[in-house]
Amino acid sequence: MINKTSRNLYATMQHKTISSKSSLKIVLIFIMASFFMACETKKDEKLQESAPEEIIVPEPQMKYGYDYNLYSAKEFEIKRGDTFGAILERNGIDYPEVYTILQVIKKSEVNIRKLQIGKPYTLLYTKDSLPKAIAFIYTPGVESYDVVQLKDSLFAKKVKKPVRVVEIQATGVIQTSLYDTMNASGYNNNLTYYLADVYAWTIDFTRLDKGDRFKVIYTERFVDDSVSVGIEKIKAAYFEHRNKPLYAFEFKTDSVKGIVDYFDNNAKNLRRAFLKAPVSYSRISSRYNLKRRIAYYGRVRAHKGTDYAAAVGTPIMATANGTIVKSSYNKGNGNYVKIKHNNTYSTQYLHMKRRKVRVGEFVKQGDVIGWVGMTGNTSGPHVCYRFWKNGRQVDPFKQKLPEAKPISNKLKQEFFTNIEPTITQLNCLSFENKEEVPNLVMN
Repeated sequence: MINKTSRNLYATMQHKTISSKSSLKIVLIFIMASFFMACETKKDEKLQESAPEEIIVPEPQMKYGYDYNLYSAKEFEIKRGDTFGAILERNGIDYPEVYTILQVIKKSEVNIRKLQIGKPYTLLYTKDSLPKAIAFIYTPGVESYDVVQLKDSLFAKKVKKPVRVVEIQATGVIQTSLYDTMNASGYNNNLTYYLADVYAWTIDFTRLDKGDRFKVIYTERFVDDSVSVGIEKIKAAYFEHRNKPLYAFEFKTDSVKGIVDYFDNNAKNLRRAFLKAPVSYSRISSRYNLKRRIAYYGRVRAHKGTDYAAAVGTPIMATANGTIVKSSYNKGNGNYVKIKHNNTYSTQYLHMKRRKVRVGEFVKQGDVIGWVGMTGNTSGPHVCYRFWKNGRQVDPFKQKLPEAKPISNKLKQEFFTNIEPTITQLNCLSFENKEEVPNLVMN
């Protein structure tokens, strides 16, 4: 009895002891967990307190190949007497350094020996307490610029700006002249001369009529998004002169030699054996007239040439292929050139400021043979253009001049296929007065 009771009592005490130990263990675990959580919280707070603020890096401001965020830039213009060396010395670069830089430039394509007055240049400086010039950028033209690195790794290079070619459509109705119409419409001024070249053999642009009209599809080259660096080419054109439609489509007739010509809608070459005029887009001041009263001489005297008034220095072109048979000077003609084209035709160009060709040279149609001047017996700047046929001086405007070779039969189908989309494009253009152009029909 006693033994049984003792065993029960021992068991009860043992159970209480185990329960007490378990409770103690749980309490200890809870205390330790709370401690670690507190430590982690403090650690996080410390990390948050010590974490650096977020650094915002500005977007690169690139120009001329440099990040303008890292440098200060100052822009100047070349002044009279400025030289590259003088500019550098003014900006804290001693002569020995200048000499070293010049030696580097000497081996590059950059030429800054003759800086042009008025042209812009930029100097980049370090952003130190004592700024130092580290780069010289010179912009002699709109298409490129020169970079000279002045510190650290010295170099000099010419950088060409990326060119964007844009196709442009131009239309207009002549009121006074082609140039005035182009200018009033805001088109590139040189478009007048390009269009005059396309139709140089078929239209006399000095005798346009009010109401003549045109459509042109051409490409123009731009840098810096909006700065024009010139017309590239005329792709197609429509010109209505005295109610007669004249189409022009660019087409390469020889892919090996790169020969490009303009043809009408029937694949007929617009070019003739002779240009209409020896100067681009000028006015006729006096025509061939055997009974003209010449002011210079004060009496009636036959004028066997056609005078084209133009500014002094305007290039004079050979109106057809041929050989120079005279390049000389005399009191009446001044500086003059004569070209023999074949056994039938010869041409002569008078009153030049200066001649470019010599006797015996072969020239091609459009080659510059001299420049407009006032030499010899003349009262103003012009070129007197004279035309011989079978040894007799004649009026070139009354001659039925030979045409250039037509497009080959082999290329005709290719030509018609190529111009189809351009025809549609031309026909969809409207003139300024909203009149419709007759739809192009190919025969």
